[in-house]
Amino acid sequence: MKILFIGDIYGRPGRNAVSAILPDLKKDRSIDLVIANAENMRHGKGVNHSNVTEMQEVGVDFFTSGNHIFKDATILDHLADPDYPLLRPANYPDEVPGNGFRVIESQAGKKLLVINVMGRVFMPGDLDCPFREVDKILKEHEGEELHGIFVDLHAEASSEKCALGHYLDGRVSAVVGTHSHIPTADQRILDGGTAFQSDVGMTGPLNSVIGAEIEPVIQHFLTQMPLKIEVAKGPKVFQALEIEIDDDSRKATALEFIQKTID
Repeated sequence: MKILFIGDIYGRPGRNAVSAILPDLKKDRSIDLVIANAENMRHGKGVNHSNVTEMQEVGVDFFTSGNHIFKDATILDHLADPDYPLLRPANYPDEVPGNGFRVIESQAGKKLLVINVMGRVFMPGDLDCPFREVDKILKEHEGEELHGIFVDLHAEASSEKCALGHYLDGRVSAVVGTHSHIPTADQRILDGGTAFQSDVGMTGPLNSVIGAEIEPVIQHFLTQMPLKIEVAKGPKVFQALEIEIDDDSRKATALEFIQKTID
């Protein structure tokens, strides 16, 4: 099974980049399932139903998220639907709307367990332990016929991401980090067969500060005055990780970081 994971889609520029690049990429590389982190799809913070539908129409099959998932309150009713193709981090309290994991299926019948958790180092909120949360989810799915298990850890600290990768090595097919919008150069298959990258980066404005217009961010750092974030314009970058998984062992056999830019 081949899966493609797209880094945080940032605003309209990110959605436009996915629309321009994904259809041919999915076909040319014979991708079975496409997953994308959606928490920044609406103006750089949050996500709404029309964003999800727009990305589904160009080939994204499923979505993960992070700490901005609730920025647009209109998504709450959709998250309450157990079949909605968008996860919120599983280590939020149980009473929070939405699900943190789901088994999805490709057109060829390949089944992938997708888990979304959020880190706790330098991150807002009082969340449950992401390590123990993944343990609990894996135990719930013991003995199930799955062809792969994918984990999106939405976290700030690379140390926390790296630790979870090693903690789950050999037990899941992939652990990929999101949130920083900056791709790391540590993508590899760990000793136990788990594909890993601390952060897959961002799909959105290339000439920006993690997606936002540059000058207001610089002024914020110079003055410490409140910042109104505006989505940057100009060239766009598409960053994603392709992972090939052996259907029988559920171990990763190959991975490739993909970066493309368009005007």
